[in-house]
Amino acid sequence: STNNINMNWEYPTASYRRRSELWQDHVDYVQGFFYFLSTDLSVPKDLQAEINTYGIPKDEFANNNHWTHQLYIREARRMVGDFVMTQKDIQGDGRTKEDVIGMGAYNSDSHNVQRIPTPDGYTENEGNMEVPVEPYQIPYRVLLPKRKEATNLLVPVCFSASHVSYSTLRMEPQYMIIGQAAGVAAKMAIDKRVAVQDIDTRGLTAKLKAQRAVMEHQSLPTK
Repeated sequence: STNNINMNWEYPTASYRRRSELWQDHVDYVQGFFYFLSTDLSVPKDLQAEINTYGIPKDEFANNNHWTHQLYIREARRMVGDFVMTQKDIQGDGRTKEDVIGMGAYNSDSHNVQRIPTPDGYTENEGNMEVPVEPYQIPYRVLLPKRKEATNLLVPVCFSASHVSYSTLRMEPQYMIIGQAAGVAAKMAIDKRVAVQDIDTRGLTAKLKAQRAVMEHQSLPTK
């Protein structure tokens, strides 16, 4: 796997200098991974032949040795609000919400978090999760910080969600859906001079529907 398991835990809270070191660790790992596959005698010949047709893109990131400038960060630190979206909100009867701002449907998907070498020379990976979910409604509350901490802040990316629910919400379509709702909600709060926790959520849903946001699916349980 190109996932550099065990070497990513520091990244969310690391200094810029340490993040640069971790970035290089990931480059070294991926380069070493493909070097092994392309040269080691233990690799099946048909796989090795295919791997040796691969390479870094000659026409991309030319100013950075053809490697991307950023790592792909699937998940990092998140806000903890008064409401935390959890597994029950993406599965079963908990998928409908009164303060709906949009919908999600991607698998509950997390990569491995630990790799353990075995005595026979193989490895065991732990933590992988790929659980199908049915379409679920995303609530406005997921954007809200605790009232005692902030009343003028909406969080459309590092929102208040558990590891399991974030694993399905962390997709770009959902970021766009939640970001659209955050923009509309912010204007409503400013216009009414109220805290973001106190806007009319039914009015928010109506405005988003008028902007062609999708709020319903036939698979949702009856409210």
